[in-house]
Amino acid sequence: MAKLNPNFISLILIGLVAIASASVIFEEKFDDGWENRWVKSDWKKDDNTAGEWSHTAGNWSGDANDKGIQTSEDYRFYAISAEFPEFTNKDKTLVFQFSVKHEQKLDCGGGYMKLLSGDVDQKKFGGDTPYSIMFGPDICGYDTKKVHAILTYNGKNHLIKKEVPCETDQLTHVYTFILRPDATYSILIDNVEKQTGSLYSDWDLLPAKKIKDPSAKKPEDWDDKEYIPDPEDTKPAGYDDIPKEIPDADAKKPEDWDDEEDGEWTAPTIPNPEYNGEWKPKKIKNPNYKGKWKAPMIDNPDFKDDPELYVFKFKYVGVELWQVKSGSLFDNVLVCDDPDYAKKLAEETWGKLKDAEKAAFDEAEKKREEEMTMTMKEMNPTLNQKLRKPRKKPPRTRMMPPMTSSKPKKVEIMKDSTSFQSRICFSFF
Repeated sequence: MAKLNPNFISLILIGLVAIASASVIFEEKFDDGWENRWVKSDWKKDDNTAGEWSHTAGNWSGDANDKGIQTSEDYRFYAISAEFPEFTNKDKTLVFQFSVKHEQKLDCGGGYMKLLSGDVDQKKFGGDTPYSIMFGPDICGYDTKKVHAILTYNGKNHLIKKEVPCETDQLTHVYTFILRPDATYSILIDNVEKQTGSLYSDWDLLPAKKIKDPSAKKPEDWDDKEYIPDPEDTKPAGYDDIPKEIPDADAKKPEDWDDEEDGEWTAPTIPNPEYNGEWKPKKIKNPNYKGKWKAPMIDNPDFKDDPELYVFKFKYVGVELWQVKSGSLFDNVLVCDDPDYAKKLAEETWGKLKDAEKAAFDEAEKKREEEMTMTMKEMNPTLNQKLRKPRKKPPRTRMMPPMTSSKPKKVEIMKDSTSFQSRICFSFF
């Protein structure tokens, strides 16, 4: 039996310790007792536009017992939240992750979640409730199909400046937002990084560190012309004598032309193929070209760094959205400080069931198409025969009555003076 390398064993132990030490702030799989952990808001109930949540695995899934919460009514607002012990990500990595499935083939509606801080009246949680982070997919028409990553700083919501496309099919996908103490971030979809960068560059949370020097001016001797006229190029002799138009050599004087009445005939003119317009010397590379002038960058006097730019306090997680078509199913919500734990959870849930879910979806689509075909047949009883029997060529329709003679005697054209419609009448022997 081969001996295991002690260093390899140490690495395994270190990895296990790291996972074991991961701090899970909130984890929800929507199993038994989930309603005791979540509070349904009364937002929009007064005007009867509040939607109801359904606890279900959906119309297709990899495991019928793996349930989440799903929007169930069209043209409705939805709001639900859960509280957890207050947490700050100071000196820690923040990981916010959840899965969402748009069974309705979403054409306009959100699929994002929010992290909130402070004290929130969960029964009044709604669109006007302040939040710290809003993250997740948003789809509306052809223009909006992206992942939102909105951060609140000094009371103002800031949208990410980069475009992050979201998934648009009808299967489950996992969305992950990672925020690190060095103010860098990553956005993952299905455990694959789709975007990464810095809070300083990808959000306008702070004024820019560097700005163009407003007092700088382009030096008078700065040559920014990339091409210049060739000083050695000369105009060809006789160039200016070439006419723009010339007489048409193929033109002929009309036979009925009368010089006394019509005047002296002259051939019409045509563009001269040898005429090249105003002469200009050819262009050459400018040996003194210095490039496009740009003002130098200087430190922005209005910039004041915030070493805790990445720091947030969290106490609630919630879903608040509007949907034209319902059917979005949320599951496996996670707030923690370890990206590896989040990745592991995604693989144990979404990763484990994605193939079975795809097979269930394909089967559901096949059944839907079969039912649609049956419905069409029931609506049109003759359709069944038309589908089975090849279409016969229709008999030729006689457009005119049979002629008694093969030759018309006369043709009369009568014109209606009122409608200006002409009719052709045939009479026969």
